Amino acid sequence: MRGGKDSDIKEQPWQAAITVYRPRSRAHSFLCGGVLIDSCWVLSAAHCFQEGFAANRVQVILGRTFRLENSSSEQIFEVEKYWIHEQYKDETYDNDIALLKLKSESGLCAVHSPEVLPVCLPDASLKLPDWTECEISGYGKEHEFSPFYSERVKQGHVRLWPQDRCVSDKLAGREVTANMLCAGDTRGLDDACKGDSGGPLVCPSDGRMTLMGLISWGDGCGKPDTPGVYTRVTHYIDWISSKMRSN
Repeated sequence: MRGGKDSDIKEQPWQAAITVYRPRSRAHSFLCGGVLIDSCWVLSAAHCFQEGFAANRVQVILGRTFRLENSSSEQIFEVEKYWIHEQYKDETYDNDIALLKLKSESGLCAVHSPEVLPVCLPDASLKLPDWTECEISGYGKEHEFSPFYSERVKQGHVRLWPQDRCVSDKLAGREVTANMLCAGDTRGLDDACKGDSGGPLVCPSDGRMTLMGLISWGDGCGKPDTPGVYTRVTHYIDWISSKMRSN
């Protein structure tokens, strides 16, 4: 994350780190962020999985403040199966959403704790006012061209942009669809960056933090007057619940 502040996983206990096993290095390497929405279910961005990894190479780490350090509060899961949205488009990142099912023997996966807690999903009809202040988090890079991901989870604050300003000429000419929402820091300080993809944009609604977006793409990190682009979660509530019901 560009800007933002060092955080503690207790401040965003739904934040996941997703890793993938790379046969060449014989190790798991950091892939993307994710968001815990239920004991056995995690959302992320479809573009993180466009290489088509086998599910058994993917791992989800919950409850960890420092990305590479083991912690007594962490819970680590293998992935049983994952779904990329059927209408995901690689060229535009339209429908940039993926759903992962964690593997468990007992049907219970993540156990609630101060460090591990699912986020609230919005009603499909929920609309929040323009410029609502929301929170993003992740272990992503601190600058667009940094070679390293962040050592610890960070948190930033961004505001929801009006849809009529969420247009391609603000974003280097890339297409913006109705399935995307823009959010940016009006001070130009905080923005998601590479490695934050799939992580949460959460906004206060009725007194609880609600998942309104998944970190998807942007033009650089933290450019002035340039918002970040997020998958609009309200458009996928039916998709999420039908996958969870049938699996």
